[in-house]
Amino acid sequence: MKKTTSTWKFIKKNPAGILGLILVILTVGTALFADWIAPFDPSKASLGARLDAPSWTAEGSESEYFLGGDQVGRDLLSRIMHGAQISLMVGFFGVLISLVIGTILGLISGFFGKWMDNFIMRVADIQLAFPFILFAIVIMSVLGTGIWKIIIILGLTYWVGFARLIRGQVISLKEQEFVHAARASGGTNFTIIRRHILPNVMSSILVLGTMYIAEFILLEASLTFLGLGVDPTIPSWGGMLADSRNYVTTAWWTATFPGIAIMLTVLGFNLLGDWLRDRFDPNMKV
Repeated sequence: MKKTTSTWKFIKKNPAGILGLILVILTVGTALFADWIAPFDPSKASLGARLDAPSWTAEGSESEYFLGGDQVGRDLLSRIMHGAQISLMVGFFGVLISLVIGTILGLISGFFGKWMDNFIMRVADIQLAFPFILFAIVIMSVLGTGIWKIIIILGLTYWVGFARLIRGQVISLKEQEFVHAARASGGTNFTIIRRHILPNVMSSILVLGTMYIAEFILLEASLTFLGLGVDPTIPSWGGMLADSRNYVTTAWWTATFPGIAIMLTVLGFNLLGDWLRDRFDPNMKV
């Protein structure tokens, strides 16, 4: 009974974070089990069901598609479920690449300082000088489209955020007494970074990574909408929005439901990231 009460108090105290966690779990679960829970083949076209309205609306009473059909008669619900796989793949793997690069460079820059710090931070400044969308459009126009190309471009662009955040924290941490004590006891630089510095910046890495997942999902959808992202034959939320441009006034569901999927997923990761920041950032507890 006491455990139930404490759980309820935690939920009441963090409603936004719990909502974000629920949305993230639903999105991840849908992506993982889309092949089993999707009611139809997302790539199977049926011209007889072209632009069918959702089955629960008056005009779609004879439709077998719960969220309606697209311009070639494919089930929107099944395509949205499979589109979650693409969005989360881009988000997770893109963040993983940028996290690894940014963490390593941020640790080196903050811990060793001097010319290493100056060099890494000037490279970061140059990177920030290029607008991402413009940079991505140029690269994708030259190299062609593809999900892994999007992931690599995102990873090689957004490492700067991790590096700058971690650098600032490392500069403060390396002057703490526990670091001086570790050095006095004979600890090497690598040991100090691995055992004493890195564990103290992991919470910040987790928070920023969660928020970047949401941003990467939006960027993937934007690039795919422009025709520079995922292959058109693969179900993706940005691709569905691009396909629906000519049918917004006549078939509102073709744009509405993919847009809602993007909105709820991004909202979930942002709410979860805000809650993690409040939970781990000591400055938010003052």
